[in-house]
Amino acid sequence: MARGVALFLGVFSLFNLLGEIRSPGFDANLWWIDLRPCPLKAARVILALSSVLLVLFALRPVLPSPLRTLTLLCIVMLLAVSTFNTTTYYSLIRKGTIHTSLALPFSVHVTVCLAIILVGLRLRIPDVTTARHAFLGATTTVFCLIAFPLGQMYCYGRTDYRRPADAIVVFGCKVNANNRPSWALHDRMKTACDLYREGLADTIILSGGPGEGEAHETDAMKEIALSAGIPESNILIDRDGVDTAATVRNTTPLIREREFKRVLTVSHFYHLTRIKLTYRKAGLDVLTVPAREAHPMKMMPFYLGREVAALWVYYFRPTKKI
Repeated sequence: MARGVALFLGVFSLFNLLGEIRSPGFDANLWWIDLRPCPLKAARVILALSSVLLVLFALRPVLPSPLRTLTLLCIVMLLAVSTFNTTTYYSLIRKGTIHTSLALPFSVHVTVCLAIILVGLRLRIPDVTTARHAFLGATTTVFCLIAFPLGQMYCYGRTDYRRPADAIVVFGCKVNANNRPSWALHDRMKTACDLYREGLADTIILSGGPGEGEAHETDAMKEIALSAGIPESNILIDRDGVDTAATVRNTTPLIREREFKRVLTVSHFYHLTRIKLTYRKAGLDVLTVPAREAHPMKMMPFYLGREVAALWVYYFRPTKKI
């Protein structure tokens, strides 16, 4: 199990470090550990060294004594950072800077994973990889591939980062064949309208694509906004937001053109990690607010499964600044 977790974290980190060469300034490793308290170059060296050592441990658990000691030091260092990340998270909750319906940061899961690796390093493992060991290691790695994005969806997605901003971007959702907006779209729009009425932003950007009937998603969204008392002059429309990437691609130039410094984005919790990730690849750091789910979603298991696959596609999709 320790080797499976080590392989996942090591390969994931190495891929992201290589991805920074293609897209300078984009750091996907922030999704599992935040080394920003360290200088940038030092953080990259720590991550690169730790990643290589983790992969080596996964492939050959009986490391030479110097490498084993160095790996232990790196894991202890990463454990200290993940503990610091957890402390920071709870400090922000206590101050009221962020709010959450699930007070369990992703850094807690990272700490557990690093602790498992640390225990594995301390055990006397035979220098032979049996079929059973290989099966357990591979199963653990596959489990991590599924659990990592799910953990992000629930831990990050359930956290509400609302605060005063310049604009609110609402991601579209299904409009039924009878031209009526889905309950999910209602939930997203109600959350966005509440943010507007709280005085957190003066502009709402509605982004969506064609509905199942004649009505366009943005037409239904605009109607909800107008009925909530939001002036038409404060509403901007993106009718080509057919998916997450398209919405980010279309709204990023608009945000820059209008010189919006801080932007809130609204969607369902499972979608927010991918939204944040895609905007970061575009060079913008937005804040996310999960839609308040007044209506349960019967297809939630399907949406979660689809989002797991979508997140991995977006993680490793070639990046190009917009």
